[in-house]
Amino acid sequence: MSRTPEIAFLSAVEARKAFQAKNLSPVELTQAVLERIDQHNQRYNAYCLVDAESAMAQARASEERWMRGEPFGKVDGIPIAIKDLILTRGWPTLRGSFAINPNQDWRDDDPSVERFRRSGAVLLGKTTTCELGWKGVTDSPLTGITRNPWNESLTSGGSSGGSAVAVVLGMTTLALGTDGGGSTRIPASFCGCVGLKPTFGRVPVWPTNPFGTLRHTGPMARTVEDIALMMDVIARPDARDWYALPDDSMNYSQALTGGVKGLRIAYIPQFGSVQVDPEVAVAVRGAAKAFENLGAHVEEMDAPFEDPLDLMATLWYTGAAQVVSGYGPEARAKMDPGLLETAADGSSYSLMRYLEVIMQRTNLGIRLSQFHEHFDLLLTPTLPIPAFEAGYEVPRGWPGRRWLTWTPFTYPFNLTQQPAISVPCGMTTSGLPIGLQLVGAKYKDALVLRAAQAYESAAPLHRRPPV
Repeated sequence: MSRTPEIAFLSAVEARKAFQAKNLSPVELTQAVLERIDQHNQRYNAYCLVDAESAMAQARASEERWMRGEPFGKVDGIPIAIKDLILTRGWPTLRGSFAINPNQDWRDDDPSVERFRRSGAVLLGKTTTCELGWKGVTDSPLTGITRNPWNESLTSGGSSGGSAVAVVLGMTTLALGTDGGGSTRIPASFCGCVGLKPTFGRVPVWPTNPFGTLRHTGPMARTVEDIALMMDVIARPDARDWYALPDDSMNYSQALTGGVKGLRIAYIPQFGSVQVDPEVAVAVRGAAKAFENLGAHVEEMDAPFEDPLDLMATLWYTGAAQVVSGYGPEARAKMDPGLLETAADGSSYSLMRYLEVIMQRTNLGIRLSQFHEHFDLLLTPTLPIPAFEAGYEVPRGWPGRRWLTWTPFTYPFNLTQQPAISVPCGMTTSGLPIGLQLVGAKYKDALVLRAAQAYESAAPLHRRPPV
């Protein structure tokens, strides 16, 4: 019987231990993952580019280093997928768009990609995204629809949907995503993996993105341990990102221990006017109870702020307008109509409106900072609903027109730049994943990961899709 599925679903931490014990080689792991890609990518559309030849060459080089006992770093030999918004040397970064010319000299790595490369990770390819990362689902004119691993008629979420699907289907061990309004956490919730949005500036970003200080690079994996391992590699400053935070020398893997006993957790079951699906509500309430059983002090309460939807929409839509402004009429004619509509809305805002929103955002951040003087963590559903039909920005019959209207739990923390993680906390009766979100004060990434690890250890939900 083939060992491929078992090998492909090893965590990075497990694979690294197997490399050290010489029970597994990076070549075997990479072969297993590539076999999963061959089996499932055409159906689910997680990758828009796979470079098997390069991946195997990297794996063989890693195997030689492990045989000598000289691995480059913590992820040497571990396969990783890169979202196609993130620059990767030697591969085109087309961002799900016909507007970008693939015939360029692609010679630069994003800071996170550069660190993974230097640490010996095996870069597999580029994962699908919506066009220019503008919405919370993954479909684009260039690459089509990315489908949910639990039900291919449903969306994967987005915009890091390809990365989430690749992780969940064993088509990679680790993945990089981006998050401007929930784009690591949304697909993590819909697909059943772990997605982290670090504190803004903790993971450097380059080049500068038109969505500005909303946009984060974040790790995605099947376990919290693997997320921490990724943070150990990428959470260091880079001179190309002038927002980058100073190096705090944090070892995130070591910081996972300690549990949640005595922590003060605010459980907020609903934000704004969006009704939470009953099955989602029950699962997240159960997670809150699990934290109580682990020794945390959990207090159910209303949100400590009003829904900042209008605030977020103003910033997001003006960012979209800036993105689109760099392309001529011929390129725009091939773009996602929803992106063009959003950009048109963004172009209509006045400078005074924009400046008012900047002040409102500042006040929201202050309010949350003061809130965290009394609570260590916020606990919410990641999303109010399970995955819906693929190919649509919002569920059919949804009262809102844009994706922000069904993501009330994720985008507030892009505005406030706080660390937030989504971890699986249950399944619906129809077999779809449900995500739990944990949010910490700015710079408390290690605490968020520690709490997520405590929950994951108490309520493990590493279920494989039925493919």
